[in-house]
Amino acid sequence: MCGIAGFSRFNFSGDTELLVQMGNTIAHRGPDAHGEYLTDTVGLCHRRLSIIDLSEAGKQPMHSADGQVSIVFNGEIYNYQAVRAELINKGHEFANQTDTAVIIAAYKEYGEDCLAHLNGMFAFAIWDEAKQKLFIARDRLGKKPLYYYFDGTDIFFASELKALKQISQIPTEIRTDAVYDFFAYQYIPDPKTIYKNIYKLEPGHCISFQQGKLDKRQYWDVSFANTDNVDIKQHEQALIKTVTECTKTRMVADVPLGAFLSGGVDSSGIVALMSKLDTKPVTTCSIGFDVKAFNETEFAQVVADKYQADHHEFIVHQNVKDNLAKIVRYFDEPFADPSLVPTYFVSELARQQVTVAVAGDGGDEIFAGYEKYAVDAQENKIRDAFPSWFNKKIAPSLAKIISVTPVLNTSTVGRKACSLLNTLAVDPAMGFYYSNAFITDKTWLSLVNEQTSQELAGYHPSKITLDKYSKADGPDHLAKVLYTDLKTFLPGGILVKADRMSMANSLEVRAPLLDYTVVEQAAKIPSEYKFNQGDKKHILKNIFKPLLPDEILYRKKMGFSVPLADWFRGEIKHIAEDKLLTNNAGLVKYFKADAIKKLWDEHQAAKHDHGAVLWSLLMFQMWWDEYVTA
Repeated sequence: MCGIAGFSRFNFSGDTELLVQMGNTIAHRGPDAHGEYLTDTVGLCHRRLSIIDLSEAGKQPMHSADGQVSIVFNGEIYNYQAVRAELINKGHEFANQTDTAVIIAAYKEYGEDCLAHLNGMFAFAIWDEAKQKLFIARDRLGKKPLYYYFDGTDIFFASELKALKQISQIPTEIRTDAVYDFFAYQYIPDPKTIYKNIYKLEPGHCISFQQGKLDKRQYWDVSFANTDNVDIKQHEQALIKTVTECTKTRMVADVPLGAFLSGGVDSSGIVALMSKLDTKPVTTCSIGFDVKAFNETEFAQVVADKYQADHHEFIVHQNVKDNLAKIVRYFDEPFADPSLVPTYFVSELARQQVTVAVAGDGGDEIFAGYEKYAVDAQENKIRDAFPSWFNKKIAPSLAKIISVTPVLNTSTVGRKACSLLNTLAVDPAMGFYYSNAFITDKTWLSLVNEQTSQELAGYHPSKITLDKYSKADGPDHLAKVLYTDLKTFLPGGILVKADRMSMANSLEVRAPLLDYTVVEQAAKIPSEYKFNQGDKKHILKNIFKPLLPDEILYRKKMGFSVPLADWFRGEIKHIAEDKLLTNNAGLVKYFKADAIKKLWDEHQAAKHDHGAVLWSLLMFQMWWDEYVTA
């Protein structure tokens, strides 16, 4: 796991000093070594976290034997040994044991089609001297980040935005629609960034830059159209075989390796498989809270005891306010998933024991594990139970009555009823957006100032969800929703959080369930095998049933949550009050100060739980302080 950056030099005069400067901003991604490469036409830099072949032979930028191909690479290629053997049979020779050398040889053999041969998490840039071409690619699911800026003549790229911000010629004007996206999703969906002219390279995409022209294309997508309706047992047998093999390939490392263990189905199943695949005890790490409703450590301990793991545990208590600014600094555009806090702490804990951690990420998005899928199914069931005239005309009116009735709009039941009635009036895709947006249209309109409203000119962030949903080829609503989350929530939220918080601690995280072969296999499994009469992740629980006790498999899902409501009234109250109400220059550029204060006062008085919106406001202002006014 590493950090990369670079630029072309057709009209840009960046030098080695600039490459070093860009690399230094992302040194946390790779503290073991650095390297720079500069020619008349390209500059490349690399920060290395040594995982495979710890010798100097693994240093990057790495070059082919003839000097015609150079690469900077962030990530891991899990099938590199098999690809290496194939390339040796084709006459290629290797000077070292790294997966980086395998990418170079694969590119020389297959050109841009090398991507079809590589299975891993990666973002890399290859300079082809003979063709005077820069080839940039990002892995299929988006586990590793890649940002770029193209000025019409030269291209600039980096693992993180902060490296690109070292180049004064790159404009950093904030795009207002991305601000709205952030408050709706708690992240900014690709290809957008918070800046107008800088973009994320989407997962499963690559860029060819040659003779001043940029060509971006998609090289991989997942289809849900080819559902295989064989008996569930056949799917289970094939699935456990694939997941086991993907776990095994992620246990290859020349450094200490362990696992995250939350006590949930996904991480527990992976730890169980790791224990079966290795005779040594698995080093496991768990994070808990002193608020019982958010603490899963007792369940993690059950799994750790069962498999005699070398278990480590940390309780988040009175640690948030002292570390929040430091944690948020690693997100160089606004990001507000509250579980970034425990993810940072579990990564910090794990790095004290290991350099690589295996995680259960992906199970919920691939196998329908989130509670939101159950809520969505219930809403669609209710929608289908009423005639369309009731859903479109009566339901919104009832929702409006609830929203203006104090006794009702201040209760949890009232708010849920209001949300449900509003979603009945729209189609299932829009209903899914409304049920899962982190800010309602009503709250947004109450907050946003006139200038921001005019700049948005009718834009609505639901477009992100609806565009992906309409592209999905699944045979039913759940399949389309899972595709949508795989293209939005997973790469934009879950994987960004995992990458930034692990890299903040120079820790590599690997996720067997996010192997693209698992994803493709899961896409062929009928939706009813995933979500079976209310049983979320049904087939995944079935394959892990021989490995895990029922108290792990069938307990209520807690998620990696934090006690936000309590934090704003206690642990982070003073920090939040300062950022939201006093030193709030970023917020008042887009929002009305009195509207923010109203949310704050209502929350403090426990009239409403505005925790999610207040957290987004706080994260935006803390980002602003670090990257706009700093």
